[in-house]
Order: sequence, then C-alpha cells, then structure tokens
Amino acid sequence: MANLFLKQAKHYAAARPDYPAELFHFIASKTARHDLAWDVGTGSGQAAVSLAKLYKNVVGTDTSAQQLGYARELPNVRYAHTPADLPLDGIHAAVAPPGSVDVVTVAQAFHWLDLPRFYAQVRSLLRPHGVLAAWCYTEPRMGAAVDAVFWRLYDGSQPHWAPNRKMVDDEYRSADFPFDPVDGETHTGPFEFSTERCMNLDDYFTYIKSWSAYQTAKDNGVELLDAETVLDFADAWGGDREEVKTVRYPIFLRIGKVRP
Repeated sequence: MANLFLKQAKHYAAARPDYPAELFHFIASKTARHDLAWDVGTGSGQAAVSLAKLYKNVVGTDTSAQQLGYARELPNVRYAHTPADLPLDGIHAAVAPPGSVDVVTVAQAFHWLDLPRFYAQVRSLLRPHGVLAAWCYTEPRMGAAVDAVFWRLYDGSQPHWAPNRKMVDDEYRSADFPFDPVDGETHTGPFEFSTERCMNLDDYFTYIKSWSAYQTAKDNGVELLDAETVLDFADAWGGDREEVKTVRYPIFLRIGKVRP
C-alpha cells in the first residue's frame, strides 16, 4: 500500500479532509479508559492529532515513511514507520506491550490491510473489551454541476484503482469485521458521519491528484485531469476557479470490541 502514495504524499497531506470532532467523541465514549490509542495507517497524522485531544498517548504507525514526514508533531503523539511484514513481536516493540491499548483506529486505510494479520495484532494489543474503530470517507459532494463532472471522472478512473478500493465504494458494509457491538449499540455499523472542507478549484484538483489511482494512471501514461476535464470542472465551478466552495465528504464507521 505504501508504494501507492510515495509520489503524492505532499498532495495527500495538503488536500485530504480532516475528520469531525463528533466522530472521535463517539469513539472515545465507547472506551472504558483513555490512556493509549494506536492509529494504524496514520499517514500524515490527521486522525492521530484528534485522538491526542482525547487520549493521554497516541502511537501513529504507517508503512509510508514519506507520509509520516508530513505528520504534525505533538508531545503526546509518537509516530513509527512499521513495514507491512513486521511480525507480532515487532508490533509490540514499535507500538505497545500486549493488552495495553484502549482503542485501535484506522482512518481511510482499513481497505489496504491484510485483515487476518491485522486482527491478530489488534487482539494482542487491545485491553479486554478494547475497541477497534475503522472508517472511510467516500467521494466528495459539492453540487449538481461539479458532481456530474466528478462522477464522470471517477467512473473513468476505475481501471486505475487497486481492487481493495471497492471496500470504500461499499462503505465497509461487507467487510469481515469479527467484533462485538460496543456498549450501547446493537450492531458494528457502519455509523454515518460527515466532514466538510473549504476548497477552491485548485485545491479540489490537489485532492484528485492525491488519489492512488491518479498516480497509477499517470505512471501508465494517462492524465485523468486532461485539458477537457479541467475545462469542464472550471465551467461547473462557475468560472472563478479561486472561489472557495464547501465540499462535503460522507464518513462511514465500523466499530466493535474484542470478544471475550
């Protein structure tokens, strides 16, 4: 997975949306303790920074050293580069001892994981009744005119996405998630949230350029943002590409606790 984001780590850090406080408060309300959170696939640390407001300590790990280079440093957040093939004892050394983590979070990276391997790590590190929370955001919504151009682009980009990305299109609904509902809930989700980001047209293009599919297409000689598509977006935007508009991203959360 890390190789898909090597060339656009800067775009990713600059253009990806933040997550709403409501999401993190919901997750934190389901953990009995708030001592240690492990944020898997932390990237440039978007989720880790918010977790740091609710948990005493946060460890953010990622297989991409390039993305970690853009992570925001905080006194109670520690980042670690963890290769995908790191054995369980390596995870213990890099993250925390067995049975010491209150919550494991995965923001927009769950679909890239080797789930059986990851679940073994989760069960080893979480405290009894510890919580796993994994979420994704789906494609941006802005308005009928821009969205029509976007979906034409997105549909055309499909050959360039890794197969794992279909889990996001499915909103993680069919993902194997062998955990029990957290206290107060009758299912493991998805629970729906949303986030917003203010963008001008160039910001919007930077978001598209942060896609793994954009880089894959470019490596294969295909420019997804070709001249015609850029002009179509500019027309739909309203003529002034510097005008800032509000873009909404739907968020879908799966959350559960370790089975006794």
